[in-house]
Amino acid sequence: MAEVIKVGMLGIIGILIAIQFRSQKPEYSTYIGLAIGILIFYYALKEFEAVISQFEVIQKYLGSGESYLAILLKVIGITYICEFSSSICKDAGYGTVAEQIEVLGKLSVMFAGLPILFAVIEQMQGFLG
Repeated sequence: MAEVIKVGMLGIIGILIAIQFRSQKPEYSTYIGLAIGILIFYYALKEFEAVISQFEVIQKYLGSGESYLAILLKVIGITYICEFSSSICKDAGYGTVAEQIEVLGKLSVMFAGLPILFAVIEQMQGFLG
């Protein structure tokens, strides 16, 4: 909880500093926003490491289904990276690029999930035939 408060305060302070530069040096405002975003992303990665350690515990219980967990982690990573990149592009004023990153993220998630769909179809065929 304390970590979330720190990150929230970091974001607010960073944005307040960036607002001060926006009228005189807009490029500095963008750089400050990017730097704050990277710092917050770093904190998010530290939390993600904790989540991965918990997934390792779950993986022991899954046995042969551990490939599904790997797919889940890949999908989570794709969504976070695309969301982060898209937000930076939007903040910099490149909305079209941000939208393309979001489309790429959605397609990547869809393709990453295909092995699960194929496994479900195979099991359904096993029950029917």
